[in-house]
Amino acid sequence: MSGLLFGGAGRTRVKICGVTNRADAETAVELGADALGFNLFPGSKRHIILDKEAGWIAELPVTKVAVMVNPTLGEIESAMGAVDIIQLHGAEDGPFCALVAGRGVPFVKAVALRDGLDIGGFRDAGAILLDTYTKSGFGGTGELLDLEMAKKFAALHRDIRLIISGGLRPENVAGVVRALRPYAVDVASGVESEPRRKDRKLLAGFLEAVRAAE
Repeated sequence: MSGLLFGGAGRTRVKICGVTNRADAETAVELGADALGFNLFPGSKRHIILDKEAGWIAELPVTKVAVMVNPTLGEIESAMGAVDIIQLHGAEDGPFCALVAGRGVPFVKAVALRDGLDIGGFRDAGAILLDTYTKSGFGGTGELLDLEMAKKFAALHRDIRLIISGGLRPENVAGVVRALRPYAVDVASGVESEPRRKDRKLLAGFLEAVRAAE
């Protein structure tokens, strides 16, 4: 896996996902987030319309990630005007990922952690995001991923960048960082006071816990 993703070489990066407004974005940046995720999937309660928000998003001084579920190549290329990286969070297969890579688009592939997970078709991704398995496969439930299963997966795939998601909160993220030493951790509901609203105290606590674990 290659390509520039998030900053912060030599440490676990932090991506705050499901950002819906400028105030929350600027707070996360101020507190030290490395990347912000913006959900473009209409089925998400944190969905935004990128065309309406692109102006301020493009100005943010961190890595911007567009979270997309089963997008077309045209939709991906359109989003790249405002963001830096695409996060494919649906049923995108290996051949589609190869097409995305062939267009020169940096991307992360999200996969639901489960027994027998095969990521052989996703080697073009800049990183693999492990999320909690759900029936929909689209994550975002706030449920903690299976840490023991994640350890086994990480041991089998030491050559890839792992982003850990799924049920992370200020009180449990340090243990996840110590256990897995991932490339990055990704949080959405775990730093919210209510859906679509990030909480400054929770954001600060999350970032402090990650740094303390290092």
